[in-house]
Amino acid sequence: MKGGIGVIVIGLDIGTTSICGAALELPGGRLLRSVTRPNNAWLQADGVRAEQDPERIMTVVREILQELTAQYPDAAGIGIAGQMHGILYVDRSGKAVSPLYTWQDRRGLEPADDRGTYVEWLARETGRPLAAGFGLVTHAVLARQGNVPDQAAALCTIADYAAMRLGGGSVPVMDPSMAASIGFYDVEHGRFDTQALNAVGLGEQMLPRAVSSATRVGATDRGIPVFHAIGDNQASFLGSVRDPEQSVLINIGTGGQMTAYTGRYCAAQGLDTRPFPGGGYLIVGASLSGGKSYAMLETFFRSVLEWFGDVKDVPPLYGKMEELLDRFLPMKSPLRVSTRFYGTRTEPELTGSIGGIGPDNFTPAHLAAGFLEGMAEELFDFYKRLPDAMRGRMRRLVGSGNAIRHNRHLRRICEERFGLPLSIPRIAEEASVGAALHAAVGLGIVKDHRSAGQCLAYDYGENAPAKSETDHGY
Repeated sequence: MKGGIGVIVIGLDIGTTSICGAALELPGGRLLRSVTRPNNAWLQADGVRAEQDPERIMTVVREILQELTAQYPDAAGIGIAGQMHGILYVDRSGKAVSPLYTWQDRRGLEPADDRGTYVEWLARETGRPLAAGFGLVTHAVLARQGNVPDQAAALCTIADYAAMRLGGGSVPVMDPSMAASIGFYDVEHGRFDTQALNAVGLGEQMLPRAVSSATRVGATDRGIPVFHAIGDNQASFLGSVRDPEQSVLINIGTGGQMTAYTGRYCAAQGLDTRPFPGGGYLIVGASLSGGKSYAMLETFFRSVLEWFGDVKDVPPLYGKMEELLDRFLPMKSPLRVSTRFYGTRTEPELTGSIGGIGPDNFTPAHLAAGFLEGMAEELFDFYKRLPDAMRGRMRRLVGSGNAIRHNRHLRRICEERFGLPLSIPRIAEEASVGAALHAAVGLGIVKDHRSAGQCLAYDYGENAPAKSETDHGY
């Protein structure tokens, strides 16, 4: 410890729209600094193809890391998290030879034959649940169309790629949390389903070597150890939850997720079972809508003012919507809003709905309240699918994501719907903090991943973040 500063670990989170870095002091879990930059690496986003430039992403990653290590040159280690599902191809020297095909890529929904889409064909041939955007679904499409680069020697996620490049390596490795996200992975037994891969002509030759726990993959040119990457969902759980056994995490940002930890493998209908770093599993229900639903309503309100009020450049109305709810809640005759406006992973064509409309409740206040209730209800529907034994031990609801942090009415609604007290981690950069804790486990500073959250501090209930909370979009 120098000058009152403990051990410093750095976490990097490579998101679809932004890239964040955090310098975390341990013990104590104090955030010393965070740096966030937009991920402006889009090459294509036309509703079918969703591609980003991996080298442009790496430029931003290096800039953030340089900024943090310039201030904290004695950082003990670097952990990395990132967007899951998507893949890119690398050659034998470890250089990217393709775009990053992100989790938003939908070419898997294109027709494969006269019997259906690529996703349907793959599921039919293998019996495995798959979705468009899964990396090996995208790989299967590219392989069948003859579009896999000739130089490709392996595929990996963007976070795997960043760990390899920052650590000075040439061969990517993959954590089970990332492996499970790209498809064809047997979560219960911790391995890829080689029989299924062979059945559709993919084989294993492109898959990176699997690693677990917190494996060092190299070091930066400054000699700082770099640890292999983990999924952003797992990192967010690490960076949010103090007591995994008794807490359920709800993350509402652009999308929405309900996440709970279990030490033993279990499967629940409509939920994903994902590996947790170092052992155990996360049971996850993922919504494609989340905060996008409330943003859609805000856009609607703004368009009414612009069209009927002949007003141009109306500023964001989230603050006004909050004031509206302050004035009219609680309200009689609530609307019933299903916020599945962007479909679901299993039913991409599904749409949302607004029901129970009458002459007394078709108002802006009822709509705002109904949308928030619908967002909470969608996540609660996932929660109800957890095994009874898991639900029975839950004592606390942990909230993360901008929509939770910036809307006190949504926090209250979630508390009431789940019947659990809500707490908010004081550090908002959950995924990058989780990545830093992952590095701390690899360094031996923290005992293991399951106990890593013990250094986190919370704000509780109505003491949750209040400053400028109505000024933000979701």
